[in-house]
Amino acid sequence: QVQLVESGGGLVQAGDSLRLSCAASGRPVNSFTWAWFRQTPEKEREFVAGITWNGGQTNSADAVKGRFTISRDNAKSMLYLQMNSLKPEDTAVYYCALQWKPIVTIPIIANAYTYWGQGTQVTVSS
Repeated sequence: QVQLVESGGGLVQAGDSLRLSCAASGRPVNSFTWAWFRQTPEKEREFVAGITWNGGQTNSADAVKGRFTISRDNAKSMLYLQMNSLKPEDTAVYYCALQWKPIVTIPIIANAYTYWGQGTQVTVSS
């Protein structure tokens, strides 16, 4: 089993920045694609950004391209999401998710991921 714990959420103003972190424990995660999703009460969980096992490939949703950057530190079993120029529409619960197949792609659908964190709330005020 793998445990994922997100941190770094909070209440910020539009235009501010936040850095989310996700810590993995239980088993090595170096070989697997990792991603961030977000969800609001009005929407289904949606893909935000993903990164392959070695960081060689990243992908992000159009809504966050140019503002959010995903990265990982395999030595520390950590995943990050640097969020800049935040907008009120970025308000959501953010989840990190870990794929458990040694693939070199970045799935954008939630059910492709095996392990999930509990989520961290990000609220952006206008």
